[in-house]
Amino acid sequence: MNVLVINAGSSSLKYQLMDPDTGAVSAKGLCERIGIDGRLTHKVPGRENVVADIAMPTHSEAIQSVLDILVDPANGVIRSTDEIDAVGHRVLHGGMAFTESCLIDDACIAAIEKCIPLGPLHNPANLMGIRACQAVMPNKPQVAVFDTAFHMTMPPKAYIYAIPYEYYEKDDVRRYGFHGTSHRYVSARALELMGRASNPEGTKIICCHLGNGSSLSACKDGKVVDTTMGLGPLAGVPMGTRCGDIDATILEYLMGRYGYDIKTMLNILNKKSGVLGISGVSSDFRDLDEAAAQGNERAQLALDKFIYEVKKDIGAYAAAMGGVDAIVFTAGVGENSMDLRAKLVEGLEYMGVKMDLEKNKTRGVEAEVQAADSKVKLFVIPTNEELMIAKDTAALAR
Repeated sequence: MNVLVINAGSSSLKYQLMDPDTGAVSAKGLCERIGIDGRLTHKVPGRENVVADIAMPTHSEAIQSVLDILVDPANGVIRSTDEIDAVGHRVLHGGMAFTESCLIDDACIAAIEKCIPLGPLHNPANLMGIRACQAVMPNKPQVAVFDTAFHMTMPPKAYIYAIPYEYYEKDDVRRYGFHGTSHRYVSARALELMGRASNPEGTKIICCHLGNGSSLSACKDGKVVDTTMGLGPLAGVPMGTRCGDIDATILEYLMGRYGYDIKTMLNILNKKSGVLGISGVSSDFRDLDEAAAQGNERAQLALDKFIYEVKKDIGAYAAAMGGVDAIVFTAGVGENSMDLRAKLVEGLEYMGVKMDLEKNKTRGVEAEVQAADSKVKLFVIPTNEELMIAKDTAALAR
């Protein structure tokens, strides 16, 4: 079976054509500068990448460009679009309407539209991708897979905010959490590695999705009981450019002092804060490592702050679950930064956490890195959100 996985942004569109049963990716790529001039980068394993400037006034032209290159005699991987069995779409915010993936129909689209106020930057772009695929491939089953769905098992005490309850009742204001497809994949894989996939009862896993965007989740009995992101993806630990949790009084203070409107303030918190804001150097942790090694104190402070906040949440989630059996590191930083992983577990010996520093010398591959006498397993598990989207799509399409 061939599933086309689509992740649409406001001016970009990522795609993968894959077999959901084996996980094999036959082609993947990126359409960017949609609405400006248009550029397609197409990658097939074992071949040279193809980069082409193609007019893409809208997402419909971008989708058509993807289909054209997939069937291209020289650069394609299928003979006809008939070989594409279904299309899976990443959708950021499902609100309270979606606790799992669903086949896309008019009711599904209406519900995604209703969630636009909760995901104003992402949901409109996700809808553009969906509508473009419907226009170009009207007879193909299409499935929406939501970033928020995996976290919908949180109990009320974890997702409710301590503000007037009417805002939850009338306006759906609550903790939702994001990176759910990634947390779902790595937590399930951790259960497999622990030999508990068929019997997750009693297991306690903390998943650390650490990259330019970062979030942690606490998974008990195979289900999420808490996560660091909130109503939107701005909350939680400091990130590349996002501030993470801060005192709301800061907004009032800075807006009053400098005359910022809320749009300007949110732009600062989303795009100029995080480790970039502290360091003044970069949002890329590799740049921070290099700058810190050269004696840049603010770069070191940014790294220290990130490590401190992630470590605090690991401790908090162990407390919330009454212990921890495994800690998982995933995403760009979590999979590749051995130094950061070591520092994140340093000082957690009181919890029975001990890392084998030799085993930890690994990047981008699945590994167990705990010491022989550690009471807690430490996993590095490369995430695969596209595979989860493809599997859900295949299951519903079949």
